[in-house]
Formats: sequence, C-alpha cells, structure tokens
Amino acid sequence: MTFDLSTLVQPASTKIVMVILDGLGGFARPNWGSELEEAHTPNLDRLAAEGCSGLHEPVGPGITPGSGPSHLALFGYDPVEFQLGRGLLSATGLGVDLKPGDVAIRGNLATLDREGRVTDRRAGRLPDEEASEVVDLLSRKVSIPGVELLLVHEAQHRVMLVFRGADLSPHLSDTDPQAVGVPPSFPMAHTRYAERTAEVVVEFDRQVRALLADHPRANVVLLRGFDSHRELPSMHERYGVSAAALAIYPMYQGLGRLVGMQVLGGAHTLGEQVGVLQDRWNDFDFFFFHHKPADSAGEDGDFAAKVAAIQALDEVVPDIVALQPDVLLVTGDHATPSQLAAHSWHPVPVLLWGPKVGRDDVVRFGERWCAKGSLGRRPAKELMPIVLASAGRLAKYGA
Repeated sequence: MTFDLSTLVQPASTKIVMVILDGLGGFARPNWGSELEEAHTPNLDRLAAEGCSGLHEPVGPGITPGSGPSHLALFGYDPVEFQLGRGLLSATGLGVDLKPGDVAIRGNLATLDREGRVTDRRAGRLPDEEASEVVDLLSRKVSIPGVELLLVHEAQHRVMLVFRGADLSPHLSDTDPQAVGVPPSFPMAHTRYAERTAEVVVEFDRQVRALLADHPRANVVLLRGFDSHRELPSMHERYGVSAAALAIYPMYQGLGRLVGMQVLGGAHTLGEQVGVLQDRWNDFDFFFFHHKPADSAGEDGDFAAKVAAIQALDEVVPDIVALQPDVLLVTGDHATPSQLAAHSWHPVPVLLWGPKVGRDDVVRFGERWCAKGSLGRRPAKELMPIVLASAGRLAKYGA
C-alpha cells in the first residue's frame, strides 16, 4: 500500500534545497576511487561530517534508469507509477504547449558512417549555433502529408520533435539504439494504433538522411522517448510547498514544470544559478538546483572532466549554506560512471544536512563512505518524506 503523505503535511516556513549533480554516481576501480571519491570536495565533506549520508537506488536494484524517472523519484513520485517519455520532458522544458493527440519525441543529432552505422550518438556535441542551423534546415525542408512537424533545438546535439495530426500514437520503439557500431533501430509499433506513426517516423528519417547526407557530423536524427500530453499532481498538492526549479537545460526545467515548480530562468552558468537562488530565496519553500556537467562528462568517458564538474559544484556550496536552508539534500539522479560512458545501475551517494537531520560517523562524501551512513541504502522515492520531516513539514501519524 502506498501511504498518502499529503495527509500529514502541515504548514511551515522552512526552506529546503535539493541539489542534484546529474550523473553523480560512479564506482571505484582497483587503483582509483570513483570520480566523487577522487574529487577535492572540502565543503561537501564538511557537510557529510555534520549531517547524515547514505545511498539511493533511483528505480530498483540492478535497474539502469533514465533521467526522467530518476528525478521524479527524488521528487517523491514513484517512477514506476509515473512513467514519462523523454519527448514530453523536452517539450515541457521548452515551453511547447502539447495538445491531445500530439506525439513528442527527444532527438539526438548523430553521426552515421558510410555503412549506416552509428559512430557518434551526439555528433561531437555540436556547438549550439551549428546545431541550430541543422535544425532550421530540417524544419524548413521536411514535409510529411497529413502531419504537422515542430522541430526545436534544445541544446548542443539535443532536439525536440512533435508530430501533430490525426491518428497518431506514442506507443512505438525508439530509433536510437543507444550504442555505436550498429545502425539506427527500426521503429516498431507496440499497438496497431501506432502503425501509422511508425510509418511517419520512417519517412521522417528518410528525408532527414537525404537532407543531411553531406554534413560532416550531423547526418541523422536518432529518436527516443515518445510520449504525449500528461498532467501530474503538483508538489504543492502533495507536500504543501511552493517549489522553484533552477536548471539550465530545458529538459530539467520541464521536469520541474511537470510537478508544478516555477522555473527560474536567466542563468547560464553555475555562478548565475547561485545568484538566482540568492535573489529569489524569500519567494519559495523548496528549490531544485540542477548541475548537469558531471553527467555529460561521464557520458563522454572523461573521468577528469567529471571530477572537475563535481569540484565546481563544491566551490559554490558555501554560498548555498550561507542562505541557512533548514534542509540541504545533495545527491545525483543516477550514476554515470566514466568507465562505462553511460548511465548505470550503481547506487548514488546521498548527503542530508540541517539542524534537525542529526549526524552519523561519515566524514567524507563518496560512494564507499556513504555506504556506511545512517540513511542506509534505500529507494530514491523514500528520500522526500525524510526531507520534509527534517524540515518540520510532516505531522505525527496516529494518536
């Protein structure tokens, strides 16, 4: 039975900050620690020594999660109950108003070799200007009878695609094989109702390849995360908090919007995110603070760059602590070990700090140290109740 946490919510004026270092988790090698363990993080280590630590599993043991379910779990939404496609998250983050029947898809500009095999799923992470030119070309030239196409550049290689028309369905498989050395996958309809949409995807792919045949890097668009319009219960309805999202990438802004957060835009750097947090501190109860570079470095297999991304976040921790949050949670949405250059199933370190949190014997922030912490190893969705309780926002259960 799922407990209805909203029945215990009580008014409070406390402040909560949830810092998510995207892709934070990793694992130690024979002669080296994980990226987090090797990083110089004096500020996070101090918070670990003053607070409680543990590990979380985003979905379940051995399950490699995507970013959507991982974040929803940290927001306290069961990722099995609330299954969202990446296309929906991208569309919401970009402010695209999806209509009933629309199909939203996340796309990657990618590179195929002469034999049609994927050599780079991200087309070398094209600069925004170059990628925008590619997306603009496709927007002007691709035409499918009976279907309106909306193609929007998101960031670097990332694009968002919407198919709008009659008799469309999101129930089909991805064309992104999520691997190199193999051709893009064929879109398979999961239901008879989705067969027309599969045909639309095949025609879209055919035209894209023809238009981009001479581009040196971006000569295909790999599609994944088909979804349609959804509405989720808001964090205010579930937890009684007024919540804000500080995220640079549109998809993570979309995650915030889907659970009723107000997206605080305008920041393009980590320092600017901190500035917005400081400026809007009195306006909200709950702040979701997202830091992306660790995940990007992990996906690129760049151990040193991931270490640097973690250290960059550590440097701004004193500015966040200076605001005197009642509860500060620092964790990742999932693991992205640079050894695998991909998301993985490994548990993710968790740090919880605040005057009512308590402390354990952990004195450093890292996977092997957090494994000994008092928070234990638990599903990510269980962290939100602990955060709310530590902020004085949950009443006693029963007499």
